[in-house]
Amino acid sequence: MDIKKFRNIGISAHIDSGKTTLAERILYYCNKIYRIGEVRGKDGVGATMDSMELEKERGITIASAATNVRWDGHNLNVIDTPGHVDFTIEVENALRVLDGAILVLCGVSGVQSQSYTVDRQLKRYRVPHIAFINKLDRVGADPEKVKDQLCEKLDHNAVLMQIPIGLEDKFEGIIDLISRKARYFTGPKGEQVLEKDIPAEYVDKAEEMREEMIDAVSMFSDELAEAFLEGNETEEMIIKAVRKATITMEMTPVFMGSAFKNKGVQLLLDAVVRYLPDPTTGINIARDKDDNMKDIKLISDPDLPAVALAFKLENQQYGQLTYLRIYQGTISKGSELRNARTGNKVKVGRLVKMHANNMEDITSAKAGDIVALFGVDCALGDTFNGRNINYTMRESYVPKPIISLALGIKDSADQDKLSKALSRFTKEDPTFKANVDEETNETIINGMGELHLNVYIERMRREYGVNLEVRAPQVSYRETITKAIEFDYIHKKQSGGRGQFARVKGILTHSGKDDNYFKDKIRGGNIPSQFIPGCEKGFFSALAKGDLAGFPVVGVKMTLDDGDFHAVDSSQLAFEVATRSAFRENYRKAKPIILEPVMKVSVETPSEFRGNIMAIINQNRGLVSDTVIDNQFTKIDSEMPLSETFGLATQFRSVTQGKADFTMEFSEYKAVPKIIEEEILKKREK
Repeated sequence: MDIKKFRNIGISAHIDSGKTTLAERILYYCNKIYRIGEVRGKDGVGATMDSMELEKERGITIASAATNVRWDGHNLNVIDTPGHVDFTIEVENALRVLDGAILVLCGVSGVQSQSYTVDRQLKRYRVPHIAFINKLDRVGADPEKVKDQLCEKLDHNAVLMQIPIGLEDKFEGIIDLISRKARYFTGPKGEQVLEKDIPAEYVDKAEEMREEMIDAVSMFSDELAEAFLEGNETEEMIIKAVRKATITMEMTPVFMGSAFKNKGVQLLLDAVVRYLPDPTTGINIARDKDDNMKDIKLISDPDLPAVALAFKLENQQYGQLTYLRIYQGTISKGSELRNARTGNKVKVGRLVKMHANNMEDITSAKAGDIVALFGVDCALGDTFNGRNINYTMRESYVPKPIISLALGIKDSADQDKLSKALSRFTKEDPTFKANVDEETNETIINGMGELHLNVYIERMRREYGVNLEVRAPQVSYRETITKAIEFDYIHKKQSGGRGQFARVKGILTHSGKDDNYFKDKIRGGNIPSQFIPGCEKGFFSALAKGDLAGFPVVGVKMTLDDGDFHAVDSSQLAFEVATRSAFRENYRKAKPIILEPVMKVSVETPSEFRGNIMAIINQNRGLVSDTVIDNQFTKIDSEMPLSETFGLATQFRSVTQGKADFTMEFSEYKAVPKIIEEEILKKREK
């Protein structure tokens, strides 16, 4: 198939905006499925794209799911992504391989807390997108208000391409401003689209909105601007200008409907084909490992050597399933690829196209396509190359875990099962970490939030049959220094034969950030250059455990400006020991303090419960940063220490009759109050 007829798109949104419901309708109208399943389906089947049992039970998307459909002669690879910030890595990895996206917004709630995160991700990877205002059948739906929020809150140049015929329980259809036609969706599942003239009572409104739309779009096309002034603009001119502005991310065309009520989805699919880019449009850069990591622009040409990125891993019954986006060349069954990270060659055994958790065997796939390989051992983010090249794609952004739990097992027979589960999950998800605490011998798992860890614990129990004991979450505290301190340390050891000698002199300061830095300012060869790596290694090894409470040390800069060495007794090891000892000896003098992770907590609640929510935030050492009252709803943004957020969901639900919705993401590390620091130190002593 012509590569220009491919569309690799994702569906991104805040929690409960209707992403998975929309994906289900797309599958149905593209004849990929023959019955519509619902999120939390009462029939026990649930939505096609939520194939994991936990997803069906909880009614949320946990892992991104890929499928492929055909619409209007085009091949669409569609990825449904999670909305919860806990599973943000799934969104990150999906977005970096997509050419376009649909940003879904609730017609009532509009731009919500997680919409900001999704928007940042779309902009980070420069993914052109169109917006879909969903749930116009709900009480309080107002698409024009949501469009204004897109402009004001997310800084989009949002332009309405449609207006609704009626709203809430009177929502009947959609008026297309380009064609000046009304569209109604009939049949049992809205599969028949009827085109009619615009109802008389909407003609003036439609003309006014159309003029506003063309006025905005003509900024990107001189041809359209000229034709509009003369009153002879064509549909083709408008479509061409909208496509150009969408691909350059200078405009966000806005569409609308109700996925649940089967209205507007076919017109959204038309918009995907019309306005979102094909794989040849975007700029994809790799680095040549054989040429000093020089940037190489990849070309979507099936005849060039293959370059593909592993963006998602799944452990299946018969081995690892690796999802690949092919950027260049062709991958065929039986062909040979090389992993750029390991240098290992792999033979393509089974090549498949994915449809949620089902697969279809294929013999080859070309540039621009998204496929999966079976039985290839690799890590997330690995690049695979074809003949005679050694390219690697850039690494994706991986947020750091901010919450941990201690796991215990009741039976030693479960240890092997636990190891297998942890090995698989840490490989599939870089934000999920596991390690064994040397002091307590407990297995510690780290993740992005309570929900994130709870899901993995439940999967360990179900998929691996591990009998787990879960202990209270441990907060990832840090330590830092508050005072600059000079050091001058001599390491001298003589025990017969060759001894050890190293002298290091310099200053320890706070770096002003969370990162640690080592700076070499040695002049005149007081410490020979071959010993400097030993000094750096000694400094960084000392940061693993601070002397105040045993937490990792952050925000420290060590500047080495003088020292001394011995022609015989000095070595890299001696300088490593000297630097480590110099840091430890002077650490307490630098007035260390404990830092705690602070979360950005955004709560959306009916306004009647606003006082209750604010009381809970204040009781949990929170600080309200912003309050937005919008009709009957209030959005409260606050900052709260992570240690105070455990069980927050239960507290919010209990004071709002379950009507509040909240999201939480890491903001920064801040110093803990003195009284809390004393409590932490007492606990550590015990």
